[in-house]
Amino acid sequence: MIRKTRIYSVGLLLGCVLASLSGCASLGYYSQSVVGHGKLMLARKPVDKVIASAEQPLKSQLELSQRLRVFAVQELGLPDSKSYSSYVALKREYPVWNVVAAPEYSLVAKKWCYPVIGCASYRGYFSLSAAQRYAQKLEKQGFETVVGGASAYSTLGWFSDPLLPSMMRYGDADLAETLFHELAHQQLYINGDSDFNEAFATVVGETGAQRWLSAQRPQELNAYSQKLKARQQFYALVETAKLALTRVYESLLTDSDKERAKHATFAKLKQDYQALKNQEWNGQPLFDRWFDTEINNARLVAFTTYRDQAPKLTELLRQCDDDLERFYWAFAKPIKVDGRVQIPSACNKPKTNR
Repeated sequence: MIRKTRIYSVGLLLGCVLASLSGCASLGYYSQSVVGHGKLMLARKPVDKVIASAEQPLKSQLELSQRLRVFAVQELGLPDSKSYSSYVALKREYPVWNVVAAPEYSLVAKKWCYPVIGCASYRGYFSLSAAQRYAQKLEKQGFETVVGGASAYSTLGWFSDPLLPSMMRYGDADLAETLFHELAHQQLYINGDSDFNEAFATVVGETGAQRWLSAQRPQELNAYSQKLKARQQFYALVETAKLALTRVYESLLTDSDKERAKHATFAKLKQDYQALKNQEWNGQPLFDRWFDTEINNARLVAFTTYRDQAPKLTELLRQCDDDLERFYWAFAKPIKVDGRVQIPSACNKPKTNR
């Protein structure tokens, strides 16, 4: 089964530590962020010391994580930071849970603004119950919500972020993708544009994992490529549903008619998924868990945040002859229009002879 869709908590607590608490959210929210962050940081242990006494499979996973850090720097041009050189044996399922919200008849995510990182389309909590309470509060205000666990914890390199059991839950290829994804956030993070940031990290993470497998475990590359293909196929289904809903929400239909059309779209999404599963995946339940809870606007938005801009970014990487250094350089001076990063249609850094 493909893992639960990741929602990364990217630096939401930095403002609590480095800036004033006023102007962005309640003191209570920032207090839980500071306390939760502090506990996580204090629980870190150097990976080499953990390896010395660890049992399998943790020992092998931690050893691999350090080789992946070297690969990220040497082969992917990602930052040589101290992140993921420590480990926290976290007892709970996830380090944080993020709340994503959208209006009843809109696919535009609610945004929250924070010091340092600007605005983001999620709000993170170190307690599942606290996240659920906040989601319920938003629902009373008319929003649809989803609460998702974050498998990785990132502060964009402001702190030395730790490895966590949740990062290693789904195998070595997934660990590689996750680690490269998180380091990509340290390579480039544009304040206020969650869709760009997550798509950029997704492209770097998946590209990096493919390159690592090709170099180190070529026998596993095909299976990972098939997983990426399935992920893209499922995304296409969700995107089709989003386009249909956008037409409904922007129409002059009454709310009751919009509601009927909305539920019909969700029902068709389920049917199309079953057909895809049977026709393309030999009945494998790759995304069955995604349908375990009721579909709503927030769930659609949360899932596609990671992929909406990925096709344009993938094409730009191709235009750069798959040279990640030139790809990164394309955003050395990012241009924003209406708060969104503009993705160049062509690579604007010439090749260099190396």
